[in-house]
Amino acid sequence: MSYQGYPPYGQAPPQPGGYYQQQQPPPQQSPYGAAPPPGQYYQPPPGSPPQQPPYGAAPPPGQYYQHPPAPSYGQPAYGTPSPQPPYGAPPPYGAPPPGAYGAPPPPQQQQPPYGQPYGAPQGYGQPPPGQQPYGQPYGQPPPAAPQPYGSYAPQYPPTPPSLGYGPPQIIQWSGDADAQALRSAMKGFGTNEKVLIQILSTKDPLQINAIRDAYSRIHRRELIADIKSETRSWFEVGLVALARGPLQHDAHMLYDAISGPGTNEAALNDVLLGRSNADINAIKSEYHRLFRRRLDEDVRGDLSMKTERHFMIVLSAQRTEDAAPVVKAEIDRDVNDLYNATEGKVGTDEMKVCSILSTRNDNQIRAIAAEYQAKYARNLEDVIRKEFSGHMEDALLFQLRHGLDKYMHQAILLEDAMAGMGTKDYLLVNRVVRFHWDRANMANVKAAYEKRYHKSLARRIQGETSGDQERLLLACLG
Repeated sequence: MSYQGYPPYGQAPPQPGGYYQQQQPPPQQSPYGAAPPPGQYYQPPPGSPPQQPPYGAAPPPGQYYQHPPAPSYGQPAYGTPSPQPPYGAPPPYGAPPPGAYGAPPPPQQQQPPYGQPYGAPQGYGQPPPGQQPYGQPYGQPPPAAPQPYGSYAPQYPPTPPSLGYGPPQIIQWSGDADAQALRSAMKGFGTNEKVLIQILSTKDPLQINAIRDAYSRIHRRELIADIKSETRSWFEVGLVALARGPLQHDAHMLYDAISGPGTNEAALNDVLLGRSNADINAIKSEYHRLFRRRLDEDVRGDLSMKTERHFMIVLSAQRTEDAAPVVKAEIDRDVNDLYNATEGKVGTDEMKVCSILSTRNDNQIRAIAAEYQAKYARNLEDVIRKEFSGHMEDALLFQLRHGLDKYMHQAILLEDAMAGMGTKDYLLVNRVVRFHWDRANMANVKAAYEKRYHKSLARRIQGETSGDQERLLLACLG
């Protein structure tokens, strides 16, 4: 399925002249803190969370790793001759459309032009400690010991944890009034479901924690226990997920996925794949706090063989930080390794593919997919489908699609929970609640869903649910 100005997911439009073009000189950078020239973004301060490039933002001329402008309605569609973007631009197939998905763009981490050293930590345009400055003669000793060439060793600011995954915070907001209203809604005969939905679906993770603490302090009761006693079915599942907050609910989802007979592989993928190192470490700590068990040991005991090794790599939290730039030599190396591990040999080196997709950030995954397509004229997603099967195939496709376009990927996950005979209510409820914690993210997911399926996500959910469950999910959509 396709629509104007946006190629089908997983299909690359033809580009004249190949993927490379002559590298443009890097733009003149203004001093850190000074007003940038017209069209130039500010460099975020050290430690600020880098973001996926916003949809619809016009990059300055020659800027490295930005989406090319999309043709407007009435202009030639993709596939007609057009200027080729610089190396490192996201691949046409599977990449998000340049038009805004529906939310104001978050602050973004500006990528330097290829060949220019990354300069966020200690001064604009300066290389990180221990890295040989660009242009220094080969063989001349650098100021400090450099990282090995082609190494993905951590040397950039760590990606901050998601809201609700960091250390406990005291916010300038009181949850007492909401705690009183929640108790009144569940006290006595009957339950006021509308009050429960209105309060719990509109709070961020820090406010949810404040309400839960206030409820326990004022009423000497547990909010989650009262919700379980007053509600039923998937409406109860959704309310409990909201009342727990994202971190605590992630830990419970993992425990439920690997306890008892069988494994809920989709829940494992949803919670663990595509997460930052900070979030993975927070989830492991919360899991141990709640259940007095080590998450990696429980996952190892529930999975087997190479799938187990794949998730051990994920749980090791060795993913390249989002602040790390895309380096062409490293991308070329990864592309060659992927080919030699799959199409370039008899059999498949599964762990090489798992290691690459589990330890690269989203920008690097997009560049790897684009370079693989350019070099071997094959879609990396098709290669994974051909070489893998079962849970490992699903996990690798999850990581690849998340790196290519996380908003479109989340939209597809929601559709997968509703497609076919019957609704996978457990996945639908938990995915809607998970995506709703970031309102800008949810706005982009709704717009991506409409772009791909030509229908409103809210209307689609209305057709698959009813009653209190429907009202809760629509409230989470905003």
